[in-house]
Amino acid sequence: MSSSPDTSSSPVFRGLPPTADVVIVGGGVMGASIAFHLAEAGVRDIVVLERGELACGSSGKPIGGVRAHFSDPLNIELGRRSLRAFQDFPHRPGADIRLDTVGYLFLLTSEAQATEFADSVRLQNSMGVPSRMIDAAEARRLCPYVSADGLAAAVHSPTDGHARPGLVVHGYADAAARAGVRFATRTRVTGMDTTGDRVSAVRTDRGTVACATVICTAGAWSGQIGAMAGVDLPVRPVRRQLAFTEPLSPSAPRIPFTIDFTSSAYFHNSDDGLLFGLADPGQPEGFDTTWTPEWLDLFRDVVRDRAPALAALPIADGWAGLYEVTPDHNALIGRSGELPNFLYATGFSGHGFLQAPAVGEIVRDLHLEREPCVDITPMSADRFRAGSAIRPEEHVV
Repeated sequence: MSSSPDTSSSPVFRGLPPTADVVIVGGGVMGASIAFHLAEAGVRDIVVLERGELACGSSGKPIGGVRAHFSDPLNIELGRRSLRAFQDFPHRPGADIRLDTVGYLFLLTSEAQATEFADSVRLQNSMGVPSRMIDAAEARRLCPYVSADGLAAAVHSPTDGHARPGLVVHGYADAAARAGVRFATRTRVTGMDTTGDRVSAVRTDRGTVACATVICTAGAWSGQIGAMAGVDLPVRPVRRQLAFTEPLSPSAPRIPFTIDFTSSAYFHNSDDGLLFGLADPGQPEGFDTTWTPEWLDLFRDVVRDRAPALAALPIADGWAGLYEVTPDHNALIGRSGELPNFLYATGFSGHGFLQAPAVGEIVRDLHLEREPCVDITPMSADRFRAGSAIRPEEHVV
């Protein structure tokens, strides 16, 4: 993972301006992407507020999966557009993000899963995503750790992979800073002032910033930020944990980002070892980010059948972060109906990093009152109040 840049070249500043055109709340990958895209489009006087350091939340964590493999056309398109942006990242905005296009490999253990994924593959192929159904033998060839026993089928999406989230955040932030965006770290939002149907100012523990537009990209904390303005953003924080193996000798083979769909267990290369992850189905909601090594027992119980060699690998370290989960596991992207100058991009349920480039474009266009590249009406936070929640994304990990 990248460390924070030297303060002499960092986009961070210590003073807080009294006014701004746009205030972005949240200095993770979504806030940094939106700041970059706005500045690139010529928007000036942008301030990004971050309660800690840039990328200190889930955006700074090293899972970093990037994919267009989804079951819903809108999520597929967001992933596809973002993949192109990640591939072009060395040129725009100009940073090495250690993109490794190893592909994604979903392991399926029932005929029902195989049928469901085959439908999704046909949809993905129709949208230009070269995913394909494969058999258990080919899955094992792609990932030698996999046991073919009990596998009904698998899906391989060769243009997917993983990158380093911290490098992406700082790549966007550095480019935005060069264009004049100001970043205020260690600055906690404490409230918002409204005048009529507008947010007129954002209050922080370091002062108040009068503004014309507020954009909420606060991740798992977005519900609290929205409430300050009277905007309902139904986002729940849920802890997710992962672990890193000790350096492996001989080195691990280069493998796809591999996911056992039934259990949600996943693993991929990470420096000189492997990264392991698993969503604990019994995890209660909350902001606790304590890493509990005993969580590994859940992972090992699963992989003893699916990838037996992994169960015995020594663990060097691990961490816990937060998913920002919505009731239907789809993002909240849009403009408040009650406060038209309050925009939001949050609730990505684990997919925010991989969709951040496309969402940066979309929120830029919303702010500039241009037609976005895709219709994000279904992502409005109002869908739950109106009883029109969209079909839950099926390929959630």
